[in-house]
Amino acid sequence: MSYGLLRPLLFTLDPERAHTLSIAALETLGRMPQSMACLTKHYSVTDPRLAQDFWGLHFPNPVGLAAGYDKDARAAAALPALGFGFIEIGTVTPRPQPGNPRPRVFRYPAQQAVINRMGFPGEGAAAVARRLAALPSHPVPIGINLGKNKDTPLEQAQDDYVAALELLFHYGDYLCINVSSPNTPGLRLLQGEEALRGLLRAVTAANQRLALQHQRLPLPLLLKIAPDLDNDDLNAIGGLALGTEPLVDGFIATNTTIERPASQPVLSESGGLSGAPLLERSNAVIAQLYRATQGQVPIIGVGGILSAADAYAKIQAGASLLQVYSGLIFRGPELVREILETLPELWLKDGYPDLAHARGSAA
Repeated sequence: MSYGLLRPLLFTLDPERAHTLSIAALETLGRMPQSMACLTKHYSVTDPRLAQDFWGLHFPNPVGLAAGYDKDARAAAALPALGFGFIEIGTVTPRPQPGNPRPRVFRYPAQQAVINRMGFPGEGAAAVARRLAALPSHPVPIGINLGKNKDTPLEQAQDDYVAALELLFHYGDYLCINVSSPNTPGLRLLQGEEALRGLLRAVTAANQRLALQHQRLPLPLLLKIAPDLDNDDLNAIGGLALGTEPLVDGFIATNTTIERPASQPVLSESGGLSGAPLLERSNAVIAQLYRATQGQVPIIGVGGILSAADAYAKIQAGASLLQVYSGLIFRGPELVREILETLPELWLKDGYPDLAHARGSAA
């Protein structure tokens, strides 16, 4: 059954209930090899022109699943079969926590938007580590998105990120530090330059220590940032990836926004806004980061992708890879296949021989 037929039924449910059902379905499918093979045949797009290599990792295509969907790695076995070139688990906190009170997710179909104030609910890093350790295969890169527990004081935040990293170091291909969710009180204060440098130094030291201890390379370290930063902040953050001893290997831009478009008064719930209204601002942040880093640092672009044209606009802004989440709520996994089938047509139409040459063309 196509998602277009399922969506009206799912939209009769509370958004979080619908999400829980989708995770349960994928968790079950992940244990059914024949069903996985059927999903892969239907959704996967094999095109060598789409393959990308960054941080020593091979991405069979540039479209990944953003953090927030599979917080506890329950669906990690099945998600690659939906066509994703990589997936990101989390946000994972070191200890379990319930998150904010419900209701905490709100759909706006007319605006193709979502507002959430989840607050990092999850089972904690140990439970996620057990699930990732039990994965039967690892066909695409897996990123792990880390956050702090709500009750951890800001001055001790680095202890939470390090504790989660120590539990999950073996199971991810890259690490994302999330300091940009608007739904954990005070978290975005960690985006200030002094606080951010301290946090990243602590995580980098732990990453290097664990790599030496286990005789492997450190995990690539990415930073997920908010769309509500000004250009001076973005320039300062971009500088963290430059110089002789960079503190980050790349960026994920962007998280949800606390801003609300004046033209859409219906978007009035508190929390982080995602979906179509975020597209232009997210693209502007990507373009500024691309300029600030002279195009030398990979950026994963996320925010407002609901079509292949939206995905291509992010690449033109400077994104090396892409992530989707809210777009899946309105379009389903067919969105991933549409993007992958259409991207080559878009860059060839503009006269670019490949995705790399199209990257940053509008920055």
